[in-house]
Amino acid sequence: MRFKSIILGEEEPIIDIETAAYNQKNHFTEENISIKKEQLGVITSTNLVTEDVLIIDIQMCFSTPQTIRTEMVGESVVLNFICCNNVEANIDDVESEKYTTENTHNILYTSKLNAIFKIPESEEINYLSIILSPDFYSKLINENWDLHQKFSKNILQKKTGYLTPKYVPFNSEIQWVIHEIKNCKYSGSMKKMYLEAKIKELLIFQLESLKELESKVPVDEKDFKKLLEAKRILERNFTNAPSLLELSRLISLNEFKLKKGFKACFETTVKSYVTKLRMEYAKKLFKNKNSNVGEVAYKCGYKDVSHFSAAFKTFYGFTPMNFRKFNIFTNLNFIFWELTDFFPFVDFL
Repeated sequence: MRFKSIILGEEEPIIDIETAAYNQKNHFTEENISIKKEQLGVITSTNLVTEDVLIIDIQMCFSTPQTIRTEMVGESVVLNFICCNNVEANIDDVESEKYTTENTHNILYTSKLNAIFKIPESEEINYLSIILSPDFYSKLINENWDLHQKFSKNILQKKTGYLTPKYVPFNSEIQWVIHEIKNCKYSGSMKKMYLEAKIKELLIFQLESLKELESKVPVDEKDFKKLLEAKRILERNFTNAPSLLELSRLISLNEFKLKKGFKACFETTVKSYVTKLRMEYAKKLFKNKNSNVGEVAYKCGYKDVSHFSAAFKTFYGFTPMNFRKFNIFTNLNFIFWELTDFFPFVDFL
């Protein structure tokens, strides 16, 4: 298996790993990556590698929007855990959600993958990907699981695809095992035994949560694709979102099925999802630009500033004015500590 990820316009890849080069049988090789460039941003990644397993825990925050191209060569089963919003993902020949949602997961099979990720500025990005060889995966799972039987068709046909069409929210068990993997204190052969046991545990929790979702969602594949398109329309037009009637016409699905299906598939209403998108955009505007509350309200699609302020307080727990003041203070505090790093012998106080 080979995994390569590069920022378009940069010469050196962020990650370029060929697992066949790591033939140790009794331990993981750990590689730590740290990149900090003023015009780019900050990237840190911890990679754990054996011949059959690659664990990538990567954090990124860019000062300007960036596009990352990721390639995988060789058959792989990928356990994906996304801890960030607003990354636009385009994977060749794969039907999936266009934008990432924080604290969601899925399982992917690929024999050859090409993907483009568009990352906005100042967004804190965190992915955990656990990439397994098919042989290693087959040792972990129970072949009689219904979900695996469907997934195994992709593996037999060497067809890239997700276990389910949508990413599913973490449950508490998944969150805890992720924490244990990231904070493993063992070394050598003990670390390998521990992590392999945790990977199996994580896989079981993933399959169980995906199975629960499948039993809860009474939506056929044709309608789900329409609902997915509705979600994308809202993501593109949330500042001037269509009404339920307009949205139902755009996706050729009646209003009742739209409301019921959207709630079942995405665990939120259409109205709440639009509000969420607007609030996240408002927070980004307050962080990145010197806009006042009225300007941000208008840019987020609100005609009445008081309605925007009420929605913001309900969503975040504090008013936009208080958030703006806190953000300005935080930025000034950051500048102060940066100056003390550059001039450690100067007393700024």
